[in-house]
Amino acid sequence: MTTKTPTDKTTDTTEATATTTPVVPLPPAVARATTVAGSAVALIGTFLAWTWTDEFPGNLTVTGYPGGLQVLTLVGAAVTLLFALSGYGIKGLRWLTPGGTNSPVLLSALGVLGTTGYTLGAISQELGGLVNLEPGAWVSGIGALVAVLGALGLPADQPYGADEPTPGLWGRIRHSLTAPEPGRARELPSWAEILIIAAGFGVGLYVFAYGIGTEYSELFIGFLVTAAFGFTAVTRAGLLKRLSALTAKHRNVTLTAAFVAAICFPFTQSNDQFALIGANILIFATVALGLNVVVGLAGLLDLGYVAFLGVGAYAAALVSGSPQSSIGVHFPFWAAVLTGAVASLVFGVVIGAPTLRLRGDYLAIVTLGFGEIFRITMNNLNGNSGPDVTNGSNGIPNIPDLEVFGFNLGVPHDVLGHELTRSGNYYLLMLLFTAIVVLVFRRSAESRIGRAWVAIREDETAATAMGINGFRLKLLAFALGACLAGLAGTVQAHVSYSVTPEQYQFAGSVPPNSAFLLAAVILGGMGTISGPLIGAALLYLIPAKLQFMAEYQLLLFGAALMLLMRFRPEGLVADRRKQLEFHETGQLDVPDDKPLPDGATGVAKAGA
Repeated sequence: MTTKTPTDKTTDTTEATATTTPVVPLPPAVARATTVAGSAVALIGTFLAWTWTDEFPGNLTVTGYPGGLQVLTLVGAAVTLLFALSGYGIKGLRWLTPGGTNSPVLLSALGVLGTTGYTLGAISQELGGLVNLEPGAWVSGIGALVAVLGALGLPADQPYGADEPTPGLWGRIRHSLTAPEPGRARELPSWAEILIIAAGFGVGLYVFAYGIGTEYSELFIGFLVTAAFGFTAVTRAGLLKRLSALTAKHRNVTLTAAFVAAICFPFTQSNDQFALIGANILIFATVALGLNVVVGLAGLLDLGYVAFLGVGAYAAALVSGSPQSSIGVHFPFWAAVLTGAVASLVFGVVIGAPTLRLRGDYLAIVTLGFGEIFRITMNNLNGNSGPDVTNGSNGIPNIPDLEVFGFNLGVPHDVLGHELTRSGNYYLLMLLFTAIVVLVFRRSAESRIGRAWVAIREDETAATAMGINGFRLKLLAFALGACLAGLAGTVQAHVSYSVTPEQYQFAGSVPPNSAFLLAAVILGGMGTISGPLIGAALLYLIPAKLQFMAEYQLLLFGAALMLLMRFRPEGLVADRRKQLEFHETGQLDVPDDKPLPDGATGVAKAGA
């Protein structure tokens, strides 16, 4: 069978089907020039008015000054233009595409078309028809469409397989997601590599702050489209691969840069509500990282993990001086934190000891039952159905703010000329706790115990045969994960001023809950550090910004999970083991001219 490339003019009638319409290739030079021209036109259109009235959010009526969604189209078109120009081999731009020059162009062009098309549709829908579009909108829309058509004519970075027919439009786009690995990069001085790491985290901080700071839903949806296609394009360009290699080489510098970038976040926000979202994201992310110990490292499916967060929150609320507390004590900050963490650890041991001898679905059912039992018990400890401990469904309100070494976190403070609000104070406190959890997770994963957890996750029977005490190590993972969740729960109780049983359900419209926590780990990437942090940020930020879609949230959530399992089952940030497990690697290929053990010849497909 003849291997087909995007520029092949030959056709095989035996492979043609009625449902596949091959993309007619343009000459590469013409396709690239078309892409460059379309991107430039889309960029120029952002400096023209897109609508005649400022009733549409973002004020797209100004000529010469892009605003709102125009900025996203401008950024996407500029990135597409740079990727397209790098294919000409221009000195100074070739470093942009070490993993391939054409797939990033197509993906970024699709992002520009998606963002611009969404904007034109939103303007028409909200203002009452296409008549409300000014010439600038048409210029950018046509330019984005031309750029995509030109990008579709570019040859693929990775040749089509011998058994793969010439693809249609969707096949061409899907094939762009399998760009080849970037080649070996030229060695740079250490100071240059450190500067690149710092710049990478700076860009990440800016994108994250911009996403949280979006003030209306239309802008946030456009941001999601641009960020999704932009992230994929940068990944296929090989830039993230290069950055990952540098961060692995300079681990301490990377952790320091990440911590400094996170500290700078509250100083970039002028709205206290956005800083509060950042604090809640850190709480959610920290709990997800604790669950990653249980699910990602030890392979224990825990469907009631949010109960440990509730144990820590309730324990801290009872001893933090709330007027509605039945205990009536007021512990200092450090004692309240230890109380919440120890209480969750004890519950982890008590629940794990009789249940961790179960495996798979049976363990999942038991942990799901524990989560529901916790919520019902907190409801019943109201003085009627049981002892008056938790005030029943009313919970424990009026939890006072924390005071750390005389620093009241509930009062705004002036730091370096910037007013740090209450939410900013709690964000920085939660950032400290997140750093502690990351350190614990990293040291645990790299230790002898961490390797034993991975062995149990892969095959518990084989691990037991090698002398690993599976029950004891699973109980240790369960207790550690519970303790980390309780640590985050102590801060959550003070941030939200109150704790109620409804906050700790298996599934609900508002995270954190057990379903969202598990999804954050799977979405981000099990067994990694940055994966659950990214997954938790996405799953918390999207519902917070798109509240008008609350009725369809679970439906969209389920659809997103199905798409994820289909196209990226290893998660957004996957370790090497997961990539080898879920994708064909070609490691078992047998050349045509080499005899097989039985004397026959042939080709063994990857993964066979």
